Amino acid sequence: MITMPEEPIEETKTNTKTERFAQWLMTREERRQEKDTNIESLIKLNLIASFLTLAMVGGFEAVRTAMALIPYL
Repeated sequence: MITMPEEPIEETKTNTKTERFAQWLMTREERRQEKDTNIESLIKLNLIASFLTLAMVGGFEAVRTAMALIPYL
C-alpha cells in the first residue's frame, strides 16, 4: 500500500485592506528608523569634522573653549 506523505495545507487567505495597510505602515516605519540612524551618523561625522576644522583654524584653545560651552547648548 502506497501512502502519500502528509504535507501541511496552508490556507491561501487574501489579506484585508486593513491588514495590508498595517503591513505597509510597519514597513514604512522600519525604513524610517534606518534613515534616522543614517542621519544620526551623518550628524556625528559633521560634528567631528567641525571640531577638526576648528582645531586647525583656531588652535587647541578654541577647541577647549567650544567643549566647555557644549553643556550650555
